[in-house]
Amino acid sequence: MFSCVKPYEDQNYSSLKRACLRKKVLFEDSHFPATDDSLYYKGSPGPTVRWKRPKVIPDWKEQEWDPEKPDAYAGIFHFHFWRFGEWVDVVIDDRLPTVNNQLIYCHSNSRNEFWCALVEKAYAKLAGCYQALDGGNTADALVDFTGGVSEPIDLTEGDFANDEAKRNQLFERVLKVHSRGGLISASIKAVTAADMEARLACGLVKGHAYAVTDVRKVRLGHGLLAFFKSEKLDMIRLRNPWGEREWNGPWSDTSEEWQKVSKSEREKMGVTVQDDGEFWMTFEDLCRYFTDIIKCRLLNTSYLSIHKTWEEARLRGAWTRHEDPRQNRSGGCINHKDTFFQNPQYIFEVRKPEDEVLVCLQQQPKRSTRQEGKGENLAIGFDIYKVEENRQYRMHSLQHKAASSIYINSRSVFLRTDQPEGRYVIIPTTFEPGHTGEFLLRVFTDVPSNCRELRHDEPPRTCWSSLCGYPQQVTQVHVLGAAGLKDSQTGANSYVIIKCEGDKVRSTVQKGTSTPEYNVKGVFYRKKPSQPITVQIWNHRVLKDEFLGQVHLKADPDDLQALHTLHLRDRSSRQPSDLPGTVAVYVLSSASLTAV
Repeated sequence: MFSCVKPYEDQNYSSLKRACLRKKVLFEDSHFPATDDSLYYKGSPGPTVRWKRPKVIPDWKEQEWDPEKPDAYAGIFHFHFWRFGEWVDVVIDDRLPTVNNQLIYCHSNSRNEFWCALVEKAYAKLAGCYQALDGGNTADALVDFTGGVSEPIDLTEGDFANDEAKRNQLFERVLKVHSRGGLISASIKAVTAADMEARLACGLVKGHAYAVTDVRKVRLGHGLLAFFKSEKLDMIRLRNPWGEREWNGPWSDTSEEWQKVSKSEREKMGVTVQDDGEFWMTFEDLCRYFTDIIKCRLLNTSYLSIHKTWEEARLRGAWTRHEDPRQNRSGGCINHKDTFFQNPQYIFEVRKPEDEVLVCLQQQPKRSTRQEGKGENLAIGFDIYKVEENRQYRMHSLQHKAASSIYINSRSVFLRTDQPEGRYVIIPTTFEPGHTGEFLLRVFTDVPSNCRELRHDEPPRTCWSSLCGYPQQVTQVHVLGAAGLKDSQTGANSYVIIKCEGDKVRSTVQKGTSTPEYNVKGVFYRKKPSQPITVQIWNHRVLKDEFLGQVHLKADPDDLQALHTLHLRDRSSRQPSDLPGTVAVYVLSSASLTAV
């Protein structure tokens, strides 16, 4: 996982440690000094903060403390974080901020355990200072620690507490993420500042990111009866980050509900009766009392795995400003129709009848500093459009919107969607036009999607254009469907082919119907607009496909009628006769090559 790790701020852990050991000094990090600049991006604390070195060091691989070789300790540590598409190695010294000889931030209940405080210091360095971590985004943090993709779920908006079918489906997804090593967090929205850390009557605290530590289907009953009974309860275990204050409702530590579960089952679940911040509750209660869940999936891209393997496309891009509309790449969201298509565009393909598609858009993190203050994120999001099967150039007009993300000023935005076979364009944008910044686009599919950026607005001119000709018109053909096709008792297994100047687009086979819905589109850049476009319908057979009819389209830009219902004809070149069936076609032509 960490084979390609980039040193953060060009600090190499191994060489720095060797230098300290050679000089017999403890490491002091000049990039993240033990001063207020590393604590705050504005203001200063009341009590005096003293930076102290811990006396006990985490025992982990090359960073371990060897009491027999104290001279081998150099006071230097390093941690890996996923940052904008790559793992970075963050080096820190071991000086930790204290007040009255107590750690003032993250600390363990055990006084001789410091690994969490050291991880926090490295993460604070990455963010710019400790204050930058206050009130941070849980979804972003989970990505930074795992390299996965975070999917936020609004439990209230989805009405999961009352919709049993949706709740059961969500539980299965949560169970799968947990079983494959993903991280899950749950929280209750704090709407106002007064709400933050307010304790509810049920014992839960608003504004806290509760860690999900276990997900199980719990068997109810005792002895052999429990083994043969099919009754199971969807349960989830959570932990309050404070390490205290627990849920006091059904299935809390001392509740009577636990009498329904055998002693062996309780031991397997690790049920304890102490205020350690960890507790069990039913998934239904979680959906009722919590407002949000964040699932961070660790997406497996290795072929050497028994679990589902994802194909990942990872592309870097940028929103940039330019006076020339054709070169401007900061057009804002769809609300800004005049500039929306000036944004970067990426095309990908779904190559199965239906595929689950995961899309994650991440903007370049903004670092907080004393000089510039807190780094603010742009409001970002993206739309996905289903386009023509042969599109190779940028979109210039609206097509069917297949899916869209929310727009939020978060570092990353995630969307999970199921889409049918076809070609799609993702348009990542800032909410307002004119905003600039770098971004990372990650697209996960079951089979390779051939995801790539669309850079050209129209076919480029080359030295051969004067000899071979250059397109004079662009035509979009959308075959909606057919009716009355010749078929057998079980119906036709038909498909459509759109042909134009050697280029062709073919639909999938529509099985067992004389009224198929093809919903297939092609776009053609025509050098010889006087030649008609041909639409053919075929019946798929085992040995040889059967021709069912065709139509010719003039596709004249002056034709004001876009939707045509045409009778199928045979392939006779002299006097074609009608065949059974009609085809519905939407045609759009223009002399401007950037019309579609």
